[in-house]
Amino acid sequence: MAAASGLLLGTLRAGDHLVLSDVCYAGMAELGRDTIPGFGIEVTTADFSNLDAVQSAVRPNTRLLWAESPCNPILRLTDIAAVAQIARRAGAALVVDSTLATPVVTRPLALGADWVVHSLTKYLNGHGDALGGVVIGERAGLAKLRQHALIHFGGALSPFNAWLIRRGIHTLSFRMRAHAEGAMAVAAHLESHQRVHRVIYPGLPSHPQYELARRQMTSFSGMLTFQVKGDGAEVARQFACRARVFTCAVSLGKQRSLVFYLPTEDLLRSSFTLSGPALESCRSFAGDGIFRVSVGLEDPYDLCRDLDRILDA
Repeated sequence: MAAASGLLLGTLRAGDHLVLSDVCYAGMAELGRDTIPGFGIEVTTADFSNLDAVQSAVRPNTRLLWAESPCNPILRLTDIAAVAQIARRAGAALVVDSTLATPVVTRPLALGADWVVHSLTKYLNGHGDALGGVVIGERAGLAKLRQHALIHFGGALSPFNAWLIRRGIHTLSFRMRAHAEGAMAVAAHLESHQRVHRVIYPGLPSHPQYELARRQMTSFSGMLTFQVKGDGAEVARQFACRARVFTCAVSLGKQRSLVFYLPTEDLLRSSFTLSGPALESCRSFAGDGIFRVSVGLEDPYDLCRDLDRILDA
C-alpha cells in the first residue's frame, strides 16, 4: 500500500481523474473510494475486462488508469495492450498491479503499461516472512517519484525485509513454475469433482478469458477460485477442522497452500461496496461465495487428496 499510495499521490494532483478497476485488492479499493477523493482527485471505477467501459470512464482530466490483472480475488483479466492504447490516446498513464501474475508470468511494461506495482509480500518474497511493495517504471519517472513520494511519505523498506525479499527473488522463476503446475493440477481436479459448481483458473479452457490468458501470460500462476454446490460456509468450516495440507488463511504466494472463503455479500459490503452493473458483473464472473486458493509448493497429489477429504465429507 505504500507503493500504491506513493505512486498515486506522487503523480496525481487536485483536479485530476483516476479510472480504477472496479474489483481489485481491497486496500486499493478502499484507498480509491475513501481516501483519494479527499485530496480533490476524482475517481471512477470501471470493469477493466470491458474495453468499452474503460473508454467510457475516461475524461479530459484523466491522468491515470489503474488495472489489476489477474484481479484479486475473482481472477478476471485485463487486456493490457488494449487498455494501454486507450490510456495513450487520452494522454494518461496506465498502471498495472501484477502481483498475482508476477514478472515471470506477465510483463505489463512490454505490453504498453507505464507503471507496474507488486506486493513484494506475496510471490516475490515467497516465504511469508516480509512485507514490501515495489513500483516499476522508466528511469526518469522513478527518479521523480523517489525524490517526492519516497522521501516525503516515508514508505521505505527496512533493510532486513529487503534482504529477505531479495533472497526470495533468487528462486522466483523456479517457484512460479511449481505454483503454476500445482494450480493446474488442482484446478483440473476440482473441475471434475461432483461437489464443485465452478472453477476459475486462467489456465482452464473454461475461464471466460482463456484466449487472452494464453496470449498475455507465459504461464497461469498459482491462484484459483472455486464454488461448491450447497452451503459454502459449511464447507469452509470443514476446511478449518479437517484440512491437513491446506492452511485456512488469507494472503497468497507462499510456499504453503492457503484457502480462504469469501462470502460475496460480506466481501462487497466490507471492501468493494459494488452495486448495480458492477455488482452483477462481479457475480456473473465469479458467482456468489467463492473459495480463493493460493496453491503452494506441496505435491499436487497431496493437495488433491486433502480437497477430497473435505469435499467428500
